[in-house]
Amino acid sequence: MEQSINLAINSLQHVGIPVTDIKVSEAFYKRLGFSNVMQSSFQYNGGTGTCMMMQRDAMIIEIYQMPDAELEDIRNRKNGHIDHIAFDVSDVDATFSLLKKEGFNVLEEAPVFLAFWKNGCRFFNITGPDGERLEFNQIL
Repeated sequence: MEQSINLAINSLQHVGIPVTDIKVSEAFYKRLGFSNVMQSSFQYNGGTGTCMMMQRDAMIIEIYQMPDAELEDIRNRKNGHIDHIAFDVSDVDATFSLLKKEGFNVLEEAPVFLAFWKNGCRFFNITGPDGERLEFNQIL
């Protein structure tokens, strides 16, 4: 295995997610407590797309909608999507109950235990408007 290079990385800055309806995705992430802290249009292949930075505390998710001519590629994409984004939570059971009660599409029947870290962790996933998986994880 090759040695790690001496690269100064401070922390995860943001995760970019291509979406098919920026307004639907903005509303979804707002329900999770994120705020739109930056919005900009951009040019791509002669069309105009939209980018939003959704922030909650130190976490930032970039959602972006490509120009209309590019959306079919996003809808039909078989690879290149992010598998999941994991959020650290202090009480996975309370988080699970709240998101279930609020009608989010929760994938597991209950939080799942994994023998990761020193004492394990418990997690569950929800899906976003474009099928992106959002994991809520408590390290025990």
